[in-house]
Amino acid sequence: MSTPVNRSLPLEQLEGRRWPNPPEDATSMVKNVHELRRRPLGELQAHELARLIGQNVGLPWLLPPAVEILRDTATTQAAGGWYDDDLLYAVVTRDADAWADFPALARDLKEIVTGLKDLSRYVKTEVDAFIAMPLRDEGHAP
Repeated sequence: MSTPVNRSLPLEQLEGRRWPNPPEDATSMVKNVHELRRRPLGELQAHELARLIGQNVGLPWLLPPAVEILRDTATTQAAGGWYDDDLLYAVVTRDADAWADFPALARDLKEIVTGLKDLSRYVKTEVDAFIAMPLRDEGHAP
């Protein structure tokens, strides 16, 4: 997505698709994802972005702000601060197809995560796999 996203709009409006209400017996995860899609993008917290991204919901609209958060927090992590492993894990575990339309964003993320230290073992494994993942070059066919 090359144009800036209006973060005052909810994901369902950005997608142009309203999901029906979840069934009464739906899990709390399903109910939460439905609710989050109806909230303005700019109001979503990192853990809420992680939940949606982890479910592969709204990736074209959610990956850019997620990478922005990771970029903004990487410097505090390097200084010994807290780092949001949930958002990082959700973003780096998306497959190559999810990044196909965002090669520049994926390269930015690779640069960001390369500098992270003291990650938990399970996140470190996924970060290393993301760094090793081949990316399609911009403007070239896969």
